[in-house]
Amino acid sequence: MTDTNTLLLYVADPAASVRFYTDMLGIQPVEQSPTFALFVLPSGLALGLWIRDGVEPVPTATGGGSELGFKVANPAAIDQTYTEWSAKGATIALPPTDLDFGRSFVALDPDGHRLRVYAAAEEM
Repeated sequence: MTDTNTLLLYVADPAASVRFYTDMLGIQPVEQSPTFALFVLPSGLALGLWIRDGVEPVPTATGGGSELGFKVANPAAIDQTYTEWSAKGATIALPPTDLDFGRSFVALDPDGHRLRVYAAAEEM
């Protein structure tokens, strides 16, 4: 088994997705080509953005069918991140809301992939 863990998102325009994730996450890709980009998140998880056209086997799902979760330290960090991402032009699907598991908001990337930023209830 490998030690590297990568989550792949299929995207229509890798360059647009790179701009979005660079802006929202404040990090640069460690690898980038016209059809693919790779970010290494602070947790060590790699996030790959792969152009949807040409993937084998052909993807059957599009953005919005699942979520990427970004855990933050506390509810105040939810509100701060929401304010920052909103100011940067992120599409917001759910503003900061207290849910049964904790405080959260949901943004959408250019392909409609859901990005849930949350603080778990046990830390509230």
